[in-house]
Formats: sequence, structure tokens, C-alpha cells
Amino acid sequence: MQQWLRRALGALLLLGGAGLVAMTEQGMLDHRNASLRHGGQILDLGDSGGPQAGQHGYLVRVSGEVHVVESPYDPEFGQHASVPVLIRRVEMFQWREIRVGGDVHYELDWVDRPIDSSRFQQPSGHANPDRFPIQGKQFDAGQVRVGGYALSPTLLHALPGNDSLAPDPKSLPPNLAASFSLHDNYFTTSAHPEQPRLGDLRVSWETVPVQEVTVFAQIDGDQLVPAVHAADGKGFDVQVGDRSLVDVAPDVPAPPAFVWPRRIGALLLAMFGALLLLPERRHSWRDLVLAAGTGSLLVGAVASVLWLGTDMGTGGCWFLVALVGLGLAVWRIRAGAD
Repeated sequence: MQQWLRRALGALLLLGGAGLVAMTEQGMLDHRNASLRHGGQILDLGDSGGPQAGQHGYLVRVSGEVHVVESPYDPEFGQHASVPVLIRRVEMFQWREIRVGGDVHYELDWVDRPIDSSRFQQPSGHANPDRFPIQGKQFDAGQVRVGGYALSPTLLHALPGNDSLAPDPKSLPPNLAASFSLHDNYFTTSAHPEQPRLGDLRVSWETVPVQEVTVFAQIDGDQLVPAVHAADGKGFDVQVGDRSLVDVAPDVPAPPAFVWPRRIGALLLAMFGALLLLPERRHSWRDLVLAAGTGSLLVGAVASVLWLGTDMGTGGCWFLVALVGLGLAVWRIRAGAD
């Protein structure tokens, strides 16, 4: 009975080692395959990021405050702000055609694009200027960093949010100061801003605010860029606040914790189980070698089969473990036969 229990325990430990390494490697595979759909292997750097050797090409989650290194500047109006993006918005007071059912009426309003009044049902008396003398523009900061990484233009333009900017009349060049005056948060050409006339202009600015964000993108030197091989064709994500990897990539399961302790534990379980399966006697060092070889062979074979055709590096390492285990077991059996 004692020998039977010993062998049953040995078999359970042997299978436990194989099961532990199978769960560990399958978890690593699931994480790897899901990561590849986003364009590559993922590093979760959080707010402790920054360019490091050997990380080129990895996808990373980086969080932190947006840091503007070189502020954007609107040279025509002399406006600037320490923000990632500065946007000039230009509006003209124009006629708009309003249709409600079969009724058509016209009203004057501020619109940020030229309205072609020649297409109106009643163009007479509702003619709009042909074009804007000043165009709206976007001005990007020379460099913006998050967590020690510079953001590529695509990621910079993906930063969320917008705030209005109070323009500085002292920075307005003299040639424009003769035509524009400050009213609320606008520079306007209206002589009476409360009663604008057809063709009057007003100019305002919006900014993308400095805030804490989380960026999920690919490392290219010291820059974050969209992942080239992402299955979704986007290859990046930007969210407000400190978001976890699950928030920015919910389809990517977390990798198993304590991978190497689990791998070593699987080997030790299998080796000890193989030792218990040997005939009950005072074990010599040769029996220990046989148990180590048998356990390594089983665990290495299970793990290498899982990685077969996926990652030749990891699969090759496990195959080497199995090969060494096979060599030890064969050597011990032949030595015992001699």
C-alpha cells in the first residue's frame, strides 16, 4: 500500500509539473498572440518609462503629464502658448440659407468657412464675400514628450480635449492691430462687435491642454509612433489620465505572474515525481540524475510543443531542456545496465 501511494504521488507530481509549465507557457502564448494583433510585444512602463537600450520596436503603455519642450507659435498674430497644439479659428459674418420644410429664409451668422451664396435659392440681396482673407491654421509644438518619449505628429494630433485661449493684444503685429480689436476672446474687424456687419471677421484660438495622459504606441528610438503592423490599422491609443493596460488594450490578457519561478517549480515538481516513481530504496546519485533527466524531458517536451511554429527562440530553449533531459536519462539507464 505504501509503495502504491508513493507511486501515485509521484505520478501526480510528474503530471503537476507538466500541467504547471503548460499553463504558464499557454498564458505567455495568449499574451504574445494578442499583442501581435496590436503590432508587437508589449511593455507596460507606466510612469517609469524613458528610452532604454533593447526596447526599439516594442509596444509600450506610457503614462504621465504632457511636457511641452518647444511651444507652438502663430507668427501672423504673434500668439503663443505652452501647449501641445495651438489652433487658429477664423469666422466670417455671412448669409446662411435656412430651409424648414418648404420655407426658405436667410440670416446673418458667424461661420468658419466660406458659404457660396450663388447656390442660394434667392441669391439676390444675400451675396457673401468670395473668400476669407485670413485662413484658420493649426500650429504644433516643436516637441512634446510623455514619460520621457517624444510624440510623433500622429500621436500629438490624437491628444484629447480643447480649451479656449485668451489672446494677447500686446502681441498683435502693428499691421493687424490697425484692423483688429479685442472683444471677449476674439480679435474682430467689427467696428461695433455687438452689431457685426456682413464680411466682418473674428479670430480666436483653441488649445489642446497640458494634462495627464496614457499613450499606447510603438517605440522608435526616443519617439512613440503608431505600430506599423497593427491588425486594426491604427496601432496606437491615447487616453486621458493614468489608464491601465487593460483599459488601452482590453483584448490583451495579462501575462502570467512569476514566470521563471513557475518554470523552475514545474521542473522541480516533475523531477521529484520521477524520483518517487523509482523503486523504493536508498537512492544514489545516479537515481537523482535519472529523475532530473526524466522530469526535464517531460516538462521540456510539453513546453516546446506549445511554442512549436510560434517562437523559435523560446521553443528552441525548451527543446534543448528536453534534449538534455533525454541525454541524462539515456546515460543513466545505460550506466545502470553496465
